[in-house]
Formats: sequence, structure tokens, C-alpha cells
Amino acid sequence: MQGIEHATPGIMVLLAMVALLVLYHIHRARRDPSKLYVRRIGGIDAIDEAVGRSAELGRPTSFCTGITGVGPILYACLGVLYYVARKAAVYRSRLLIPQNAPDAMAIVEDVTRDAYRSAGRSSLFDPTTIMFLSEEQFAFASGYMGLVHREKVASAFLFGSFAAESLLLSEAGQQVGAMQVAATVSPEQVAFFICTCDYTLIGEELFAASAYLSREPVQLGSLYGQDRVKLLFLLIIITGTLVATWNSLLPGSAIPNIDTLILGGGAYLEALF
Repeated sequence: MQGIEHATPGIMVLLAMVALLVLYHIHRARRDPSKLYVRRIGGIDAIDEAVGRSAELGRPTSFCTGITGVGPILYACLGVLYYVARKAAVYRSRLLIPQNAPDAMAIVEDVTRDAYRSAGRSSLFDPTTIMFLSEEQFAFASGYMGLVHREKVASAFLFGSFAAESLLLSEAGQQVGAMQVAATVSPEQVAFFICTCDYTLIGEELFAASAYLSREPVQLGSLYGQDRVKLLFLLIIITGTLVATWNSLLPGSAIPNIDTLILGGGAYLEALF
């Protein structure tokens, strides 16, 4: 809440509008998720193709969350992991999930087990395929590269937070001929994934993928609401620019800002009552 105590009345009204808009769309998603349309993109469509490719070739699939710790990014990745694991269970394809963080590894194992259970293939779930490699960045990258080369993975998913090791991970998959789908919110690593992966989801497309595949009401409603909030912010920026330009050119007939209107309205109500 740091900084809220200094917010102007206009900012408080804007924050309330944002919260209400997101909560409204979450409510809509809980009532009927099918009414909230999320545009599919190439990387999302390629997920089914990649898992099916592994099943056809009889080689494993890998799903790597990089150096992602427990937090919103991991939760977004879990929606995609659940979908991939469920597909792998249906196709009886082996799924390898190397991990960098012990606390995230426990959550990943539970999600994967639930995916196999929902597919009716609990007996196929093997917890040893979820392996802890290292908490150290480049030791983890080295372990991942060795795993990909030994297992000759047919498809590799790189979803989450990545740093300097991103190119090492994606090059390992490229060397064994794996079909690779990457998604990251780290803008510095996007270029490396675009060069080495078949499909790359950029920035918030990671959250869109999770919401679309899982159809989880909170994720879907939040995504839908935040998109409308961005449109609202764009309109506010355009309106504010026009008002500032008008006030600069015609100071005699200046348009008051929202704070002035709110405070003026409050003073009017006090005088009235």
C-alpha cells in the first residue's frame, strides 16, 4: 500500500474502477467461461502439435520453467503444464520436468499428478520424471542440456522466467531436433527464443495461454478485465493529452481535471447540506 496515502482523488476513483472491472469479469467467467473470448495465437495452437509429435516419435517431452520461483509467473505456467501433462497422459508419452527451485518443484509435482488423475491415467504418473537439477543458474542449465541430449526429447516447452541461460537451454533442444515452444515475461530473452524456438509467446501472452487452456475463472476473468483496463488507460491518456493541449493553448477557458471536479463537487455538497 506504499504510496496510496499520497494518491489524489482521481487516482482513487481510477483504482476503484479498475478493481470493479476485473471483479466483474471474474464473476462473468465463473458464471459462463465460454462467453469470454480469448484470441488464440500460434504458440498456443502449437502445444497440441508438439505433444502429439512426441507421441508419434516415441520420444519424451520436456517442460522447463527455468529459474521461476513461486509467484504469479509460476502459477501462469502451471495452467499450461496441467494441459501438457494431461495430453501426455492421454497419449502415454513420457513427460520430463526439470526444476530449479525446491519449493516450486513440490507444487509442480502436485499439479502434474492431478493432470494424470484427471486423464484417468494415475498409474502412468512417475514422480521421478520431475527432477531437481540445481538452484545455481548455470549448473541448472548444464543439467538441462545433458538431460535433453540423453533423452533425445522430441518436444520442449520453455515457460517462465529466464536469464542468461535461455540461449543454452533452447540451443540444446535445437541440437536434438526438438520442436520448441517458449514463453517468457523476460523481455531481454525474447530475441534468443525467437531465434532458436519454433514458436515464442511474448510477455503477457504467457498469461493468456494459461487462461485459455485452463479456462480457470479467476485467470480468465482477470485477463479479460485487465485487457479492458488497458483500453481504459489508453483512452485516459488520449483524453489527458487533448485536455493538456487545450489548456495550454487556451488558458482562459481551461478544462478542469478530475481532481478539481471531485474536490469541487465535495465542496458543493458540503455547502448544500
